[in-house]
Amino acid sequence: MAVPVNKTDSLIIDAVILWVDGNDEKHRSKMLPYLEDKSKVNSERYKTRYFQVNEIKFTIDSIFKFATFIRNIYIITDNQIPSFLKENERNNKYGNVKIVDHKTIFKNYETYLPTFNNRPIETCMHLIPGMSEHFIYFNDDFFLINETKPEDFFKNGMPILRGKWLKFSEDKFKNKFKKAKTGHKHAQQLAAKILGFKKYYNFRHTPHPLRKSTFENYFKKHPEVFIENIKYKFRNPKQFTPQGFANHLEIKQKTCILKKDLELLYFRSYKKSLYWYKFKLNIKGRKKLFLGLQSLNHCPEKKLDYILGWLSKRVV
Repeated sequence: MAVPVNKTDSLIIDAVILWVDGNDEKHRSKMLPYLEDKSKVNSERYKTRYFQVNEIKFTIDSIFKFATFIRNIYIITDNQIPSFLKENERNNKYGNVKIVDHKTIFKNYETYLPTFNNRPIETCMHLIPGMSEHFIYFNDDFFLINETKPEDFFKNGMPILRGKWLKFSEDKFKNKFKKAKTGHKHAQQLAAKILGFKKYYNFRHTPHPLRKSTFENYFKKHPEVFIENIKYKFRNPKQFTPQGFANHLEIKQKTCILKKDLELLYFRSYKKSLYWYKFKLNIKGRKKLFLGLQSLNHCPEKKLDYILGWLSKRVV
């Protein structure tokens, strides 16, 4: 039976972003006692996951320009504040940007802090005080690059899920004997399996429209699932990706709309020529709503300067 949704024409919609400054020595020092191999804080994998080049400012500026319907933007951090907010604290440009500390959303679950794992944080993000029922979850490497409207994310109160159905990895013979991984694909598939699916709805690097009550209702009935997903300080194969979990719940309840067109321009490698990126941004980007820039810390300086320069002009 489908769960009722809000069918009003004008939804209140907030945005949520997770952010960590991996360059912060205090953050690195906080992590060290929990690492068996202390050298990991200097590894490439650490830099890819935790380092940033101030992308979050572009994310927020893109929301201001291309999603003017957003009420509040909540940034979830661990006792950190992005530098551009500190620099602008005397003016009201970012007045509706709210910093939410991990301790706030882990209230009554403080025993699981600190955490250096996005999945527990995502599992708790619906616990932000005062957040709207409908919200859009952005990673800090998601950007809007053309005008959006509420109907690009929610229709009749139901989230629009962009992706496609895929088989589970182990259903492919070549993967039957491989060890379980902690990556995004594995975590998506685990979410589907917990909810009884025989395949999974694979979502990509786009903003995620979500409903707070979807998390609340399920975790109230299944608190053990909630605890299992928040208790690991670092990624673990037993964890699912919470936005994927919510997506599969919505699909199961028939309270969502599936859309194949991702409307996405996505870069995860920066090995092609600068001309290729210029073409993609200036020609292909005209018809896309979203831009995803993964692992920008690996981008060569000349290409990085161009991409960030293009993005800066786009969101002004």
